[in-house]
Amino acid sequence: MKVYTRAGDDGTTGLLFGGRVRKDSAQPVAYGGVDEAQAAIGIARSLTDHGGPLDEILVPLLRDLWVLMAELATLPENRHKLAAGSTLVTAEMVVALEEQIDTVSTRFEAPTEFVAPGQTPVSAALDLARTVTRRAERDALVAAAKGSHVVPYLNRLSDLLWVLARWQEGESLTTRSIPNPTKD
Repeated sequence: MKVYTRAGDDGTTGLLFGGRVRKDSAQPVAYGGVDEAQAAIGIARSLTDHGGPLDEILVPLLRDLWVLMAELATLPENRHKLAAGSTLVTAEMVVALEEQIDTVSTRFEAPTEFVAPGQTPVSAALDLARTVTRRAERDALVAAAKGSHVVPYLNRLSDLLWVLARWQEGESLTTRSIPNPTKD
């Protein structure tokens, strides 16, 4: 099987369970943003010990993002064909992120002000993944069906990535601790 099909050369793409849309329409933009978030999380994962504590958190997130992409790549008339937790995001998936945030938050003291990203390569990659996820959330607002859990999932995921970044950096460089050369 060849990787290329040429079917998208006209600027359209096929959706899950059928149908074609322009590549710049809301659905491909939204699941493309989620795909970018998944890749950014993969970069962070590449900097960790595979099988270690952070990796054990990140791998299931990568799986969940495939579920989000499947849901976003489905036309409303085919939504009934989606399977909860497999191709349809569930409320339980969002709750699981909240529980993960609560658990990880106990592993460090959270800063009370803005932090400068880049204390460690892993925390910097997680911060980048967080910002990509926030953009994916904004893109999903237009594409997600009414009652979908995609947007809440992306919102919690970006929160989790922030918590993971702070945990991985250890001590945060806060904005107030950075000298301001323009102040007297």
